[in-house]
Amino acid sequence: MQDYIEYMKKEKRKAENTLVAYERDLKAFEKFLRSRGTSGLEACTDSDAVSYVLELNRENKSKATINRKISAIRSYYEYEVQKGSRSGNPFARIRGAKGDKRQIDYLSVAEIEKLLSLPDNSNKGIRDRALLEFMYGTGARVTEVVRLQFSDINLRMSFVTLRDANDESRIVPLGRYARAALSEYFTETYDGLKGRPHRDDDYVFVNLRGDVLTRQGIWKILKDYGDMIGAGNRMTPQILRDSFAVHILQNGGDLKTLQELMGFEDMSVGIAYLSVTDIHVKDVFNRTHPRA
Repeated sequence: MQDYIEYMKKEKRKAENTLVAYERDLKAFEKFLRSRGTSGLEACTDSDAVSYVLELNRENKSKATINRKISAIRSYYEYEVQKGSRSGNPFARIRGAKGDKRQIDYLSVAEIEKLLSLPDNSNKGIRDRALLEFMYGTGARVTEVVRLQFSDINLRMSFVTLRDANDESRIVPLGRYARAALSEYFTETYDGLKGRPHRDDDYVFVNLRGDVLTRQGIWKILKDYGDMIGAGNRMTPQILRDSFAVHILQNGGDLKTLQELMGFEDMSVGIAYLSVTDIHVKDVFNRTHPRA
């Protein structure tokens, strides 16, 4: 740490007050690491970095304070990487606090179960069930759902390739419910809606005229089903994606896996999901523990 402070003083010509703040921030972070059983700054992992930012948020630190601490620690690890002491910077993907945080809204498991039970066995209902199961089962963005083609889906191996608006892709597993709903849609409904057998380059989700289902079309479908379960305007593509994330974390999933499944780069997104999960755990504790 002292080598870094000297480097910032002599090479970067930082002011004395800045150096004092950097050293204080690094020592506070080192104390946090040791409280977690981590031996020190050199042993910090990506998980430690996320946990620290989450802790700062729990302590209701101001945005300016959080940003200063993140900047100081990230800069320290950049220095260590340049020296060859580390192969990676655990704070590289941690972004500073921005404006007001997006509120995470999600459906309970019971609400999801009710939602997924609504589509009937008509052509529209079979298509809608496949759409809902797919969105909740993969956490896909609405853009990724619209862009989905038959060549992206492997039902036999139970995985799907999702492609975002920048054409970046990731592979996500298909659960048995989503796989079954898609299989029924493909064999019972799709060709009838399209008016011909499907091809590999066809888009998977189509409207009742056989044209590709648009973002607006998906929003309307979700809104209609949302009204049926009392979710109203809450029912958006994002709430299914958020429900996917929160339910995984509530059931013991880890943030790194969630990041790979959902394809978000900024770890502050994951921290927001962790915050919601933490609130859920605390609420259950307060309601159920005799000495809460």
